[in-house]
Amino acid sequence: MKLKIPNILTIGRIIIVPIFVITFFLPGMYGDLIPFFLFVGASFTDYLDGLLARILKEESKLGELLDPIADKILVCAALVLLVMNETIKNYEVIAAIIILTREILISSLREFLAKISVSMPVTNLAKFKTFLQMFAISILLTGEVGNTVVNFEDYNAQTIGIILLWVSAFLTLYTGYGYLAKGIDHAIAEDNRNYASFFFFLTRP
Repeated sequence: MKLKIPNILTIGRIIIVPIFVITFFLPGMYGDLIPFFLFVGASFTDYLDGLLARILKEESKLGELLDPIADKILVCAALVLLVMNETIKNYEVIAAIIILTREILISSLREFLAKISVSMPVTNLAKFKTFLQMFAISILLTGEVGNTVVNFEDYNAQTIGIILLWVSAFLTLYTGYGYLAKGIDHAIAEDNRNYASFFFFLTRP
């Protein structure tokens, strides 16, 4: 099977993840800057592969499968690493847990809705949430290098990154609730159809 350009970008994003994880442990500024540039580059391909798929009319089922997987692996890896080195610490970890939980929830919802042939389009607010989330993580990945570049009296790069992470976490809760409500509505409707069919089967002459 010949891979299409958008799918190549998506697969490349998945391949970048282990490289991103390894470079995170490099000493000094290399452990800040290289993961930062890898994450930003991978995040950009997330936008680019969808854009190219629409322009080149190369949308595919493989892309639909791999794109959300690539996004989730990248975000989850970055958040786990940032918690591990205590860039995200104490109560800030709650924001990371909210984002990670939402990723699991949405994956389960998409799988369920796909079984009953129901699509779950991404809202504009969810797209903004994703951008803000990626932006926050990118800032946090800059570490001490970022703090030397952005350092005001009360705010440095890490403080700004944490604030943006909390904002994206609240947007995650809001958009996640909307998706969950839709999933529950479809689940109840599907159950009601099944009960109606079963009742009809029992009562027919």
